[in-house]
Amino acid sequence: MTSPVALVTGGSSGIGESTARALLARGFTVYAVARRVDRMAELQAAGVHTFAMDVTDDASMVAGIDRIVAEQGRIDVLVNNAGYGSYGAVEDVPIEEARRQFEVNVFGLARLVQLVTPHMRAQRSGRIINISSIGGKFYEPFGAWYHATKFAVEGFSDSLRMELRPFGIQVVLIEPGPIRTEWNEIARDSLLERSGDGPYASYARQAHDVMERFDEPSRASTPEEVADKIVKAALAKRPAARYPVGRGARMITTSRDLLPDRVFDEVVSRTYGTR
Repeated sequence: MTSPVALVTGGSSGIGESTARALLARGFTVYAVARRVDRMAELQAAGVHTFAMDVTDDASMVAGIDRIVAEQGRIDVLVNNAGYGSYGAVEDVPIEEARRQFEVNVFGLARLVQLVTPHMRAQRSGRIINISSIGGKFYEPFGAWYHATKFAVEGFSDSLRMELRPFGIQVVLIEPGPIRTEWNEIARDSLLERSGDGPYASYARQAHDVMERFDEPSRASTPEEVADKIVKAALAKRPAARYPVGRGARMITTSRDLLPDRVFDEVVSRTYGTR
């Protein structure tokens, strides 16, 4: 029997790297892509196929999918993991940066969906796993652009799930909570870079400290835990529509569902010091 073929974006570190390893261990033929191939040398040595792909470059994505299909004749699982967090007060974040946040987190993801769907539809099977976040269910100060992208991924994926169901293609959302990766450091550093001075400075520094605490082992989960959930979603005969994963993830999403806006606002304001 031919091994199922999986593509993982953002494969150079964190959740993407761990997912590539976990899928390989379960018998998948795995392609991991990222902008920097040099950071995937260990994955390649382990047996993962690696090459450069920029999810903001259409030609790069088209060439990547064409290569996989030419080499394997099919593609069974797409893990849309590439993404980053751009933080700062809305007033301070340049619109060009906001657009880039959407290009990476939403439009790159959507374009890859467009590219793999015809192949999966022809197979009458396939699975698209979009890495969202609990940030697609709740909100926090200084994260407006990031949260907007993840809210978009949630709505996009729910609609897509209905569209592709008749063709045997299943769409799954993974919703990680705090995870110990470089994502948090990049996000909180961008917050201080953009809003560390000026009218938002004191609030931005408090928010930075809160984000830093979420890197503590007692508060954050490992990329491997998320990878295990992704593998579960890839292999399940009837996968759930969404999988919260990590410490506090289900509690936070459930709280957002149950609490009135005014109460949830108060909880967030107390946590981040913006009362």
